[in-house]
Amino acid sequence: MSESLLSRVGRLVSGTANTIVDAVENAAPDLVMKQAIRELDNAVSDVRDALGKLAVKKHLASQRLAETNKAHEELSAKIAIALRAGEKDLARTAVARQMDLEAQVPVLEKTIADAGDEEQELNNSILALQGRKREMSEQLDAYIEQKNSAKLQGVIPESGTDQKLNVAVDNAKSAFERAMKSATGISGTASAGSMAEDSKLAKLDQMARDHRIEERLAALETELEKSE
Repeated sequence: MSESLLSRVGRLVSGTANTIVDAVENAAPDLVMKQAIRELDNAVSDVRDALGKLAVKKHLASQRLAETNKAHEELSAKIAIALRAGEKDLARTAVARQMDLEAQVPVLEKTIADAGDEEQELNNSILALQGRKREMSEQLDAYIEQKNSAKLQGVIPESGTDQKLNVAVDNAKSAFERAMKSATGISGTASAGSMAEDSKLAKLDQMARDHRIEERLAALETELEKSE
């Protein structure tokens, strides 16, 4: 779930407003509360959409992890065949590919785990929004009932009741909040010196990778010799 959606859910549920839409005396409280309830419904719909996208993301990551593990196992068998046949270059290539796959595994596992945590948070958000909607619906029903009663009696609600309704309206106003978004970007051009340095570091990384491949290949050869 994006941070903006999390913030939106938090504001709607908590009823905390940073900006005032309209003064109570300049807006019909029942219309304000009805709009707030619609905002809650919209938020629930958006959270459910996010849940659907998250399910797809989790499924794809799980599928990719299964494929990665399977490919790793198949390469292990091929490496053994190549070494027995004396095709060390082929075995070396397979070992390099295995190392690439191994680097992806923890990332995929974290993606799946994070998706599970986010899924739980989304489900909790839906429950919270639904609870807030029930609360605001009760406030709206109480306001309408008291307003109709006042009309029938031909009197204005007492100050205490009026104050209570104003509190409900203030809570409802949180539905109109919108997060202020700001973005900053920094761009620059790498100097010739830094580019040369990056090239050297890249070469060093490749040397280290080649060394790890040779170490693993030697270990596999030793293990194969012991098993024969």
